[in-house]
Amino acid sequence: MASTAGTSALPELTGTRFLSTWQLDGVALAAVLLLGAAYGYGVWRRQRSGGHWPLWRTAVFFVFGLGTLVFATMSGLAVYNRVLFWPAAVQNILLDLFAPLGLALGDPLGLASPTGRLRRAFASAPVRALTYPLVSSVLVLVSELSIYFTPYFATSLGHNPVRQLMHLQLLLTGCLFVLPMLSRQELLPRWCTHPVRALLVFLDGLFDSVPGIVVMTSNTLVAGHWYRTHTRTWGPSVQRDQMLGGGLMLVLAELVGLPFLLLVFLEWWRAERARTAELDAALDREAAAAAVRPVVRVSRSAAAPAAPAGEPAAKAAPPEMMRPWWETDQGEVGMRMRGEH
Repeated sequence: MASTAGTSALPELTGTRFLSTWQLDGVALAAVLLLGAAYGYGVWRRQRSGGHWPLWRTAVFFVFGLGTLVFATMSGLAVYNRVLFWPAAVQNILLDLFAPLGLALGDPLGLASPTGRLRRAFASAPVRALTYPLVSSVLVLVSELSIYFTPYFATSLGHNPVRQLMHLQLLLTGCLFVLPMLSRQELLPRWCTHPVRALLVFLDGLFDSVPGIVVMTSNTLVAGHWYRTHTRTWGPSVQRDQMLGGGLMLVLAELVGLPFLLLVFLEWWRAERARTAELDAALDREAAAAAVRPVVRVSRSAAAPAAPAGEPAAKAAPPEMMRPWWETDQGEVGMRMRGEH
């Protein structure tokens, strides 16, 4: 924890100083190394067993996911978050929205063992309840509002363990919503199809904008006593600093919302393409099987008895092939078309 004298003595924050100022966060660094090692081991194990793992997923996990964690906890945001509100606000949004998105795109559950602890944890009843649609969205919203409008945030500025707990809370609540939405593992109820997921992501984007709007328009200063005590001779006033922080929260929440929605639509397209390929393959197998079956040809005389003399010939029954093929097909494709599957 930085002392009062240390935080007050910080020089004016400029663009160059923001990019060049860093500090080491041992807890965050340990978490990044642990997550990176676990993910790297999963990729190595997959490739050793002869499987393939997309390089882009690995790159996104390390650069976007873990890179965001490092930037949020060790850059100028972490250095100046105790003398200015807006760096703390940006820091929290990165941990709550951006880092979970990067980690989820890496699809760490796809690398986990089917019988491993990680899969069992996500299949447990408590995690299922926390990741249930809309429940996870409300958790994110409540988490952010509880931070800024209770003594939680002000306490975290003066106590490093509380700040570490707050960062962990933001990261976990963000992952509870994002990870099930983008993972290829079945973590959501069956009714939560891709169109429903797109709607939930849209609603979540609206929820994510609420904290920024409330902070920006509130007449109550967030941790106002702390920031008034740690006076500065440079930078915006405390009230303007809070308005700036709330505005950045709103902009960043909306900025991440559109790519998130596009990613859900991309997963929807991939799922439909895989389903179509599966049906086409099943149809090809049934067509190949039908081609080797013996074909019995029945002559016209054997097909129907001749009408007695003096009686009109009976009207021929319509051929079976006039019916839609899926009504008589007994294969997997026909059963799906009839809704029996």
